[in-house]
Amino acid sequence: MTGAVATGIALVFFWLGLVVAISFIEAPLKFQAPGITIPLGLGIGRLVFRALNSVEGVLAVVLIVLAVVGDGWPVAAYAGLGVAVAALAAQVGAVRPALSKRTDAVLADPENVPEHRSRVHLWYVGFEVIKVAALLTAGVSLLV
Repeated sequence: MTGAVATGIALVFFWLGLVVAISFIEAPLKFQAPGITIPLGLGIGRLVFRALNSVEGVLAVVLIVLAVVGDGWPVAAYAGLGVAVAALAAQVGAVRPALSKRTDAVLADPENVPEHRSRVHLWYVGFEVIKVAALLTAGVSLLV
């Protein structure tokens, strides 16, 4: 196993852990905490996901460099990494701006929070599921 592969394994599973911990554990539980209102939860979520996406961007760049310069990466690892990076790009470039508009509206007028949930959140979650599957594919293929 080369250093690029070993480092790739560590970074892919680190990225996977971040996504699972924040998107599928922290984010839904935050709204169940006593005293957390929708505007407060959205404000916290905005900060947390901005930080998460920034770290993900750095991880994506480092992993792309490792994949390009390193030997021993199987095709499935390249594919998984490519899908994960594409999902992240879609989230940051298309979905997050739409979520930000809604969050801005709620934070500007917290007394008039819409009763229905945003469907844009479902797009974000869908891309998170794709990213998890892609990172699992990349990580497992690097282990084999």
